[in-house]
Amino acid sequence: MQFTDLKTQYTALKSSVDSRIQRVLDHGQYIMGPEVAELETALAGFTGSRHCITVASGTEALLIALMALDIQPGDEVISTPFTFAATAETIVLAGGQPVFVDVEAYTANIDVRLIEAKITPRTKAIMPVSLYGQVADMAEINAIAAKHGLAVIEDAAQSFGAVYQGRRSCAMSTFGATSFFPSKPLGCYGDGGALFTDDDKLAQAAREIRVHGQSARYTHTRLGVGGRMDTLQCAVVLAKLERFEWELERRAQIGARYLSLLDGIEQVTVRPDRNSVYAQFTVMVDRRDQVQAALKAAGVPTAVHYPKPLNHQPAYARHCCPDCCPVSSELAARVLSLPMSADLSEADQDRVVAALRAALGR
Repeated sequence: MQFTDLKTQYTALKSSVDSRIQRVLDHGQYIMGPEVAELETALAGFTGSRHCITVASGTEALLIALMALDIQPGDEVISTPFTFAATAETIVLAGGQPVFVDVEAYTANIDVRLIEAKITPRTKAIMPVSLYGQVADMAEINAIAAKHGLAVIEDAAQSFGAVYQGRRSCAMSTFGATSFFPSKPLGCYGDGGALFTDDDKLAQAAREIRVHGQSARYTHTRLGVGGRMDTLQCAVVLAKLERFEWELERRAQIGARYLSLLDGIEQVTVRPDRNSVYAQFTVMVDRRDQVQAALKAAGVPTAVHYPKPLNHQPAYARHCCPDCCPVSSELAARVLSLPMSADLSEADQDRVVAALRAALGR
């Protein structure tokens, strides 16, 4: 059993993936080839955003967004410590100061009730994370940001395709940033990512930043990075888009089936005004190491996203006291992600559930 079944997905898409890749090999434009613009048009249309800028990774997407917003040394960016390191990493790389706000116990997303207390005159942006495939409370976050004149960057690395109050993830804030890492709901075969915005000036800034700050060839208008998404990776995502709507439906069905089969076991809650694309299907358990070992013995792969919050990580501990985010610490000790992908069979899902219930004695 695969934790994320990319092999079955490739089998289903083999003809399209192979022909798309062959087309790139034939024209030889490996950097900024025609598939780049084609994908950007398709993704902008899918999300409902005015602009899509493909970039080298989800991490680059966050960094370029912060650079486009001109984050300066000493500027504060509010986010959560219960996330992958890239969220805080990019804030620090841009020269900013991450300010951590705790998460909600049952969604694992930022607790909006705690945000305003962390806003200071140095605050420039809020970077909520749409964790596990569910969008954060963007309406409330946007309202807080508007009140205080702040930008909002949705870290949507795990939620591409999700819907919140009738709108797609990535299309409801100053910037939306996503990742096409292979295991994401929409993934390529390497690193890749995208930025989304409705702001023409920010879009232009992001496009320049991703090519070393060039507004024209060898005219470096601003500080930039080498942040382009390879043409080959764009071709892969274009092929995968052909059945992405079907995959989103499958993820919803599999997620609903997990919810039913695991009734009585703590799970990440999905709010009624949104859905989840289940980048991970995550439960909360005690004695996690023992449970994981039992599942491994039963042939069921698992993962922990994430075992240590960023305020406990050596590189970021100085940005927050270790006890400032107790819910994040508790979740880090209890979360466990189960196999999840659009091609997960009912038989394998039943095996997962049986093994988990056996490990928990339920």
